[in-house]
Amino acid sequence: MPGPSRGRPVRRPLSVRGPAPRRRRGGNSRVRLVVGRLLLVGALLLAGVKLVQVQGFQAEALSAQAEKQRATKIDIPAPRGSILDRNGNQLAFSVEARALYVVPHVMRQEWAKALEADPDIGSFEDRIADIAAFIEQTLGREVAGQKTDRDTMLAKLSRDTTYVELVDNVDPAKAAVITDKYHNVGSEYRAVRVYPNGELASNIIGAANWRKDAEPPATQGLLGLEIAQDNLLAGRSGQRVVDTMQGNDDVVIPGPNRSRELAAAVPGKSLELTLDVDTQYALQRMVTDYTVKTGARGGSAVVVDRRTGEILAMANDKTFDPADFGRAGEDQLRNIAVTSVFEPGSVNKLVTAATAIEDGVYQPDSVLRVDGSIKVADRVIGDWWQHGPLDMTFTGVFARSSNVGTLMAAQKIGQDRFSEMLGKFGLGERTRSGLPGEEPGYVPPLNQWSGSTFGNLPIGQGLNMTLLQMTGMYQAIANDGVRIAPRIVRAEVSADGSRKEIEPAETERVVSPQTAKTVRDMFRAVTQNVPGPNSFAQSGTGVPAALPGYQISGKTGTAQQIDPKCGCYSTSQYWITFAGILPADNPRFVVGIMLDNPTGSPQSAAPLFHDIASYLTQRYQIPMSAEQSPIVPLVH
Repeated sequence: MPGPSRGRPVRRPLSVRGPAPRRRRGGNSRVRLVVGRLLLVGALLLAGVKLVQVQGFQAEALSAQAEKQRATKIDIPAPRGSILDRNGNQLAFSVEARALYVVPHVMRQEWAKALEADPDIGSFEDRIADIAAFIEQTLGREVAGQKTDRDTMLAKLSRDTTYVELVDNVDPAKAAVITDKYHNVGSEYRAVRVYPNGELASNIIGAANWRKDAEPPATQGLLGLEIAQDNLLAGRSGQRVVDTMQGNDDVVIPGPNRSRELAAAVPGKSLELTLDVDTQYALQRMVTDYTVKTGARGGSAVVVDRRTGEILAMANDKTFDPADFGRAGEDQLRNIAVTSVFEPGSVNKLVTAATAIEDGVYQPDSVLRVDGSIKVADRVIGDWWQHGPLDMTFTGVFARSSNVGTLMAAQKIGQDRFSEMLGKFGLGERTRSGLPGEEPGYVPPLNQWSGSTFGNLPIGQGLNMTLLQMTGMYQAIANDGVRIAPRIVRAEVSADGSRKEIEPAETERVVSPQTAKTVRDMFRAVTQNVPGPNSFAQSGTGVPAALPGYQISGKTGTAQQIDPKCGCYSTSQYWITFAGILPADNPRFVVGIMLDNPTGSPQSAAPLFHDIASYLTQRYQIPMSAEQSPIVPLVH
């Protein structure tokens, strides 16, 4: 057993140890307490100094910085101009409306603050229930197809989100009643585009609607004149400063004293069109009915004032409702009077007739020996009816619509002169009418003519044009040889009612006044009707266009359409046209008509011209002609 260690004290057992000596209190504890108090006083002094600095010296700068963080400049939409007819009747206009909305997060915060000030104001649920009930009371249960009953509104008000639109297109006065009572409900500007006549002239007017996602939000044109004249109609936006949600400048916080105007919006100008709403209505109805009656794929007609080139009416058989244009088909949206081209057929014979008279090649009573067919280059072209050699007057060539007689005259005129006259009549270029989507048509350049080209063009094949271009050709003859570019806009009208007349359309002399009168007189024979055994030979091709009491000058046309299967001319599908001057002895109006492949009866546009002319004489109280058109010999 080991012995006790040397040099180290022996450790006593725990049981015999004495209690540990007690430590003395004080000393370090009192030091810590003093230091802590000094630090606390220092912190309070620093906070006080900072508070004085912020409130006394930096208050204005910080307030401006806070304002800058929440204030946002937004655009004020400008009132859109209206579209009017020539008599001031509204064809399109905008009605001011409001969209009601709430910002739920802000609404809850403001309610919580109000609750602290007045614990008896009730719960938040009670608050939004009151709002929902008041909206139904003020607006009813539906607005513009949107439900506004209490339950629907309460469901929207209860959403936990940053922004909720309650209802759109609200009457501004009713919206003000709601927002005045409940400042948590915001009101946002809207504009509803109204087309009081529905589909009337919709192919011309087009459509526009409110675009909230536009920059700036505004009513934007989408079709027709609404888009072509959008800059003029739209005006210029103003600007205001509003409070917006932090991190989302698109959400305006509703409430008083949260908005101020910086610059007022400038209203858009209104467009006064050349259209007459009554004439447009009548023409549209007649074109639609006649297209259905004849079984045509489509139809269109134009009425132009011969003295000014103003378009009084332009109608297509297919139209659309601008308020619901999204459901319309492509064929309904197009204005085929200017966007579709066709081969005109015999109405183009006007160019040959006018040039031959202007150049002294023939006189109206000149007699031509006309065979049943004629060879041009490698082509043999015949008349629409079979006959042997005939002695036809130059008037008779066009009244009977002889292809052979027309080509005989064209060959005497020559290709260069004929090509020049096509250009003077405005073919191959846009009319610059102001109508959107207008096509220029096509006339082959002279240097590209083949040997047979000159066998096509004089009889209205191998070139194409729009209905407005075709009507413009006859306007030149009706206007004593001066072609005036047709137009659709008559004036610009400012918000204060001041008018700016559109400058007169450009003009070009095509033929002399005497030539124009001679051609008008010649083309009266197109509607000539001679009863008896010689009726066929001595009557024109447009007898149904005649109007008792009035001299009518015009021309029928039939042109083969292209068969897409073979790329050749079809033997069963045709363009049917008519152009007429009313009255021929004192021209007032020019009417152009096009039918796309009528399959029923009659397959002529002359009866439709008769109906249109009859309406025009009554609507505009046109005096009867002093004498009836004379009967002239067509075939000797």
